[in-house]
Amino acid sequence: MRLSRPCTAVFGAVTFAAGLITWSGSASAAGTNYVALGDSYSSGTGAGDYDSASGSCNRSNNAYPKLWAAAHETSSFTFAACSGATTSSVASGQLGALSSATTLVSMTVGGNDAGFSSVMETCVLHSDSTCQSAVASAESFMRNTLPGRLDSLYGKIRAKAPSARVVVLGYPHLYKIVSVCVGLSNTKRTALNGAADVLDGVVQAAAGRAGFTWSDVRDEFAGHELCSGDGWLNSVTIPIDSSYHPTATGHRLGYLPALTGSAKASLRAQT
Repeated sequence: MRLSRPCTAVFGAVTFAAGLITWSGSASAAGTNYVALGDSYSSGTGAGDYDSASGSCNRSNNAYPKLWAAAHETSSFTFAACSGATTSSVASGQLGALSSATTLVSMTVGGNDAGFSSVMETCVLHSDSTCQSAVASAESFMRNTLPGRLDSLYGKIRAKAPSARVVVLGYPHLYKIVSVCVGLSNTKRTALNGAADVLDGVVQAAAGRAGFTWSDVRDEFAGHELCSGDGWLNSVTIPIDSSYHPTATGHRLGYLPALTGSAKASLRAQT
């Protein structure tokens, strides 16, 4: 896990409001008020055991925000992340969970803005050159358009939660490049890993500009990509939405340690 700044965290009895899951425990000076924002990599799509009240947001009880909150004493926890979220839909539909009392925010966002699911579909169904062209187009968007969208969203988060430590988590490589693995060609796999690197670089830079904590998960997932023989990611699944998302193990052993490492400094400061 590669970090750029320290961070904080949160947990506690269940109420439902506006489709969000809110846990509230006994308030204490040492408690953290944690809000989990973001897309399907934060909601837990692909990890199973979904909360029925979350509908198409696919909030999983195995997702890293739920696991983190369950492992730490917190004053409140709001799980707002939603499958399919973009920077725009996070800004319009999730930031109501934030307030001046929020002390920890975690999130993944950016992949859907760049149309990564469409790129994956193109690479699965079409030729190497068509895949490479789709990846190049997505990378151009990431470099030229996504930074402004992230800057706008991060500014809104800071305005809503001025005292919060915000942890921005990245995306893993999908594949380990090996000589024999059924499915996509290594040309496609290499292109897709390269796109993940571009996306992570853009998100990391935006997090730095905002003064947020960046937590890179590529190191946690190293050796556990698809084709590794010990993968923490789904390949093609039914339903299709779970494809190329972390499994329950990926959340527990990949994303959870990435958030936990980022939050330690804040937890120490609160005790």
